[in-house]
Amino acid sequence: MTTHEFTAWPKTPRLLRTIVVTEKLDGTNAAIHITALLPNAPTAQWDSFPGDSWSLVVDGTRYVLTAQSRSRVITPGKGKDNFGFAGWVYENAEGLVRALGTGLHFGEWWGNGIQRGYGLTDRRFSLFNTDRHKDVNVRLGNAIVEPAPVLYQGMFDQAEIEGALVALASRGSVAAPGFMNPEGICVWHSQTRQVFKVTLDNNDAGKWETA
Repeated sequence: MTTHEFTAWPKTPRLLRTIVVTEKLDGTNAAIHITALLPNAPTAQWDSFPGDSWSLVVDGTRYVLTAQSRSRVITPGKGKDNFGFAGWVYENAEGLVRALGTGLHFGEWWGNGIQRGYGLTDRRFSLFNTDRHKDVNVRLGNAIVEPAPVLYQGMFDQAEIEGALVALASRGSVAAPGFMNPEGICVWHSQTRQVFKVTLDNNDAGKWETA
């Protein structure tokens, strides 16, 4: 190996690609893993899941569900959970399997007792993949499962992004109508596959950060 190796400049992504602008919700990042087991699953397959994952049979197929926060796998119980998210997942496992299907489902867990609260008496699990989950809208226990509110979807357009911020600032939250202190927006850029956030706090509408 030489000291000065050839290092290629990474391919430059195009800015003018599809974006999805959603309301940024002030809760806690969460996700649900849902896996369908093969019939007569071998021990090795079971061993690949965290020990406290939840398992159940739905329509003859056995599923395994695992909950996580932004930084760790979580389970129900004091000091183990994250605002009760894992407990809610376990209690509503069948409904989640039917509503979401297999895969890894990221979203924001927000509402009553979490961060801003939004004046709600219940909670919400708002899914980040708005295309995949566009038809999901179900109440499970004390929470509603639905996609995060889409404020704009189309080709990159600075005016649309700024318009979404202005609308939130003047009209309040789309996710929780009547709540006049929304956090801001998230902008998903399809080519870079990155999410950028712009918050209304401290009037930093021009400050873009990766979420």
